[in-house]
Amino acid sequence: MRLTAMLNSIVVLPLRRARRVGTLAFVAAVALAAPAFLAAQFQPPASTHVLDASPLKPPPGVRIAIVEFADLECPACAHANPLLKQAAAQYKIPWLRHDFLIPGHVWSPQAAVNARWFDTRGKWVGDEYRDQIFANQQIIETRADLERFTEKFAQSYKVSLPFSMDPQNKFADEVQADIALGKRIGIVRTPTVFIVVNTASGPRYFESRDPDHDLYQTIDQAEAAAAPVKTAHK
Repeated sequence: MRLTAMLNSIVVLPLRRARRVGTLAFVAAVALAAPAFLAAQFQPPASTHVLDASPLKPPPGVRIAIVEFADLECPACAHANPLLKQAAAQYKIPWLRHDFLIPGHVWSPQAAVNARWFDTRGKWVGDEYRDQIFANQQIIETRADLERFTEKFAQSYKVSLPFSMDPQNKFADEVQADIALGKRIGIVRTPTVFIVVNTASGPRYFESRDPDHDLYQTIDQAEAAAAPVKTAHK
């Protein structure tokens, strides 16, 4: 019996040590791989392969503007929204917001239509609706949630909602036109953010691939390339 016990202990102890060694090796491997994995996860997306740059220009009479393609149900768009809003206010430049719907999203097509209806009550009302959608995105999961949110938003701004937001599909057609414009440019993800500028040699665009880190730098780069403002001769 004593000999058997001794033999068992001789076998068990190395097995336990082997397991510990294996566990430590696994932990070490994970620790070594983690930085590379995290770096890959947080790398900014690749630059957009622009197919047609002709739409990427400021509106008439404007030197520089922010152009964004977004989906109201997109979490990354919700994260970028306050950054873009702050930058537009700080630099005092227009922010041109385009719809680019992500297939499979449940309620964003209707939200995009709603926002365009609110635009008719004042562009600032439509933009506030978009901002509020993004700020409350986590509590909107279904079309019914969106409907309740929209009713509360309208009440808070003392706006009477119609029986149908878009009986003639006018706003839905405008959303589809935005999507077609995005595809023509080469948009493949949301948000996609460009800083567009008029330069001495014509319109140019600069892409902010990671608004958390490069938005202000990209705007500064675009402003540096902008054509000088012409002053009237007295």
